[in-house]
Amino acid sequence: MSQVSIEEDEMNTLPTRALGTSGIEITTIGFGSLPMGGSQWVSGRGAQDADASIRTFRRALERGINWIDTAPIYGNGLAEELIGTELASMPESERPLVFTKAGLLWDDDAPRAEPFRTGDPRAIRADVEASLRRLRVERLDVLHMHWPPQDDFTVEDYWPVFLELRDRGMVRAIGLSNHDADQLRRAEQLGHVDVIQPPLSALNRDAAAQLIPLAKASGTGVICYAPLESGLLSGGFSPERVTQLPDDDWRRTHPDFTGERFLANLAVVDELKRIGAEHDVPASAVAIAWVLSVPGVTSAIAGARSPEQIDDWVDTAELTLSERELASIATVIEEHDAGTGPANPRLAS
Repeated sequence: MSQVSIEEDEMNTLPTRALGTSGIEITTIGFGSLPMGGSQWVSGRGAQDADASIRTFRRALERGINWIDTAPIYGNGLAEELIGTELASMPESERPLVFTKAGLLWDDDAPRAEPFRTGDPRAIRADVEASLRRLRVERLDVLHMHWPPQDDFTVEDYWPVFLELRDRGMVRAIGLSNHDADQLRRAEQLGHVDVIQPPLSALNRDAAAQLIPLAKASGTGVICYAPLESGLLSGGFSPERVTQLPDDDWRRTHPDFTGERFLANLAVVDELKRIGAEHDVPASAVAIAWVLSVPGVTSAIAGARSPEQIDDWVDTAELTLSERELASIATVIEEHDAGTGPANPRLAS
């Protein structure tokens, strides 16, 4: 695969934060591999060229990002396979930390159907073995339970499996993705939760109310996904653009991208653009900086479909929003009743 060239003076040394008490240091921005899954799965964003995915992945590493977030469901194995091919070609000292997940089952005969969420210990162990094969690594740096299950298995059934995998050295750290505060408490009673992974953005602020403060108090790291709300907060969306999305892009009909809710969201985007202009950065950088300003947050996951998109937001790791700017964003959120959760989490913490 071809690599994107980068001038030596463009190389970034990004700030890092400790991932809870795991002993792992991660950059405050991680590379989200969801777009690498292409369109043929339930949350596909449209067709994605494999070579573009690899060039984007490489650009993220060149710009200083030291970890990548993935999952078996991203392209029904495709994202992990592409990452694994690249990891195998790299010296071990240059490889990023790899975070993946377990607990979702898909049907190869219906690739775009909703996956089944299971807490079956046998399925989790099988997921881990399959991810190790696709990623071509001997150990995972972080393993998350992707979603609370739909079957009869509970935290008390599946969290001991994660503890066992950590004790055996198959994974360095273990976490819960998309779990609530009560589930975090229950898991913590069985064994320490190294990290949680909730959604968090200037529009979806729910995790900042209870979950993230609880994690902070427990010494649990917090890596947040969807800081750009699937591109909505990047500043490039308009009603016209939504109508031009491919038919297989779920955003065409989602309430966040249509109707009155979409207009309220765009008001927040306009404020991010205004603040970004003062710093000479795009709205996407301000959106990620907002997430990183929330007390207790370790890092944010940002996805990209091209190397240029990496360049748009990677420098946000150096951007710190002032209390005045955070208050201004909160005012717009409240005026337009945009999103959910505390408008200014720094005041709520």
